[in-house]
Amino acid sequence: MLNKKPVNFEEYLADYPATVIQQLTELRQLIQLTNSKAEECISYGMPAFKYKGKPLVYFAAFKNHIGFYPTAAGIKAVETELSKFKYSKGAIQFPIDKKIPVTLIKKIVKIRTAQIEAPSIPQRGKLN
Repeated sequence: MLNKKPVNFEEYLADYPATVIQQLTELRQLIQLTNSKAEECISYGMPAFKYKGKPLVYFAAFKNHIGFYPTAAGIKAVETELSKFKYSKGAIQFPIDKKIPVTLIKKIVKIRTAQIEAPSIPQRGKLN
């Protein structure tokens, strides 16, 4: 949908319909409320948050879903709770026509925060 790489969240939203903007904004606010020290950025052309300089989570809108990318470590930590969703080693797909799973998102953000706090857990990915 985007013709150029966005430099902030507002630019990322510019080409999406109101319903998608609402979901992405809710997701953004949920992440901010769960980890108020996380820093918002654009990474790999999508909204992302980093914490202590490390990737916390990324997310993006697609035609039929919202992609949520909590890194492989984040997925592994909640894999048993993902049976309702399509997911892979590093991504979860939330259907665009359903509500964002608030409890699951909060849990993942808390887990990712704890993983970043624990230096013994290897981190993958890089944020700009």
